[in-house]
Amino acid sequence: MNEKEIEIRRLCGIVRTVAYEAHTYLKHGHMEKIYENSMVHRLRKLGVEVEHQFPIPVYDEDGFLLGDFFADLFVENKLIVELKACRAINDDHIAQLLGYLRSSRIEDGLLINFGAPRLFVKKFILTEEPRL
Repeated sequence: MNEKEIEIRRLCGIVRTVAYEAHTYLKHGHMEKIYENSMVHRLRKLGVEVEHQFPIPVYDEDGFLLGDFFADLFVENKLIVELKACRAINDDHIAQLLGYLRSSRIEDGLLINFGAPRLFVKKFILTEEPRL
């Protein structure tokens, strides 16, 4: 495992832990913005660099800039975190995160759902090169 993969695993672990703590305290039933603000607050208290509603450029396959999308959380300039507050994650939510990863050319993302009694966290990797 290289340094980049170790760092991504470390960040994902921190984000997962913070999400679990936020969900344990807030439970389910709030709007997504409440969980987003909680995550930003808690991550910053730990010294993690995090931006919310951060504009990330989207490129066409030839490199042409198409515009921006706004990541719910962008952690340490390398991890996109998409937050949901719904009963269950569906294929559209997964497609949304994968589209963000593909078009922004960022490899790593987390999809987190606070809207159910049980917290949902799933990591996605979108890379051109296979990881061993």
